[in-house]
Amino acid sequence: MEQFGPLLREWRQRRRISQLDLALMGEISSRHLSFLETGRARPSREMVVHLAEQLEVPLRDRNTLLAAAGFAAVYRERKLSDPELQPALRAVESIVRGHMPYPALAVDRHWTLVVANDAIARLTQGIAPHLLEPPVNVMRLALHPEGLAPRTLNLAEWRAHLFDRLRKQIEMTADPVLMALLAELRAYPAPAGKPPGVSDLGTMVVPFELATEAGPLRFLSTTTVFGTPVDITLSELAMECFYPTDDATMAALR
Repeated sequence: MEQFGPLLREWRQRRRISQLDLALMGEISSRHLSFLETGRARPSREMVVHLAEQLEVPLRDRNTLLAAAGFAAVYRERKLSDPELQPALRAVESIVRGHMPYPALAVDRHWTLVVANDAIARLTQGIAPHLLEPPVNVMRLALHPEGLAPRTLNLAEWRAHLFDRLRKQIEMTADPVLMALLAELRAYPAPAGKPPGVSDLGTMVVPFELATEAGPLRFLSTTTVFGTPVDITLSELAMECFYPTDDATMAALR
């Protein structure tokens, strides 16, 4: 319990939420929240989960909060090969493959490729074979000088978008694997010119333009995650779907 208060305060500060705002969001008194953060009050398991939900704490870290408050973990973490996860995994595969003829893929929390459809395979033809050897890291594939980077027509914008997503993940999780990945990606040659800022649309819709033998292909990229998972592995899966933004791209893919 002694560790719960500081952890809760740390997550609140990460989210840039005031103590009063969190109390309002959680429908508890500001005084009680202050007592929880200073260790003068002991939270129930339900209160830990409730506050974690308000702060949108990832499931993996909710278990850490529960342990700090003296409770057993609530959320399970299983491998994707676990039989109980197969129905959900089949649903992910169905969505990704059903997105044909447009590109789509799914990745885990470290950006390791879980599944991709045939359109992705066509777009990655001709890049260095070592980047396609399992486990494939999609960030590395996108920004490596032997990957898609030389053919990405709006590389500065796309690179800035991917860096922004990685930084936000690191702020949320402090994951050392993601920190090492970001350091590696930053060491790759950067496109000339000043990187653009993140679009007003944020990370919901981002342009991606790629040079191919069929001519330039232009897409919008969207990211989808599971809305209400109770398994850590599922909560950390993300599906990336690309949609054509012009008739030429649509025709080339069809």
